[in-house]
Amino acid sequence: MRINQEYKVREILGDNVVVMLGRYGVDMTKIISLNESALMLWNALYDKEFEAKDVVALLLEKYEVEESQAKVDAQNWIDTLKECKLIE
Repeated sequence: MRINQEYKVREILGDNVVVMLGRYGVDMTKIISLNESALMLWNALYDKEFEAKDVVALLLEKYEVEESQAKVDAQNWIDTLKECKLIE
């Protein structure tokens, strides 16, 4: 899977939000805000092919978390991006 390259993260008033570039007049009623760990994953994996195991490895490298929790968190992150159509 891969993060959809039409989307970029921008800091707006202190929040990191995902925006679609290059489309004007689009219904922008959905705002996707990224917390610190979601932003770290986005930045590390943007423009790369990745699998769930890659997300788990990044979480284990960055945070003091059990592998079982990292797997749950990784899948939640992936599921959320899929739900928002941010992953191709």
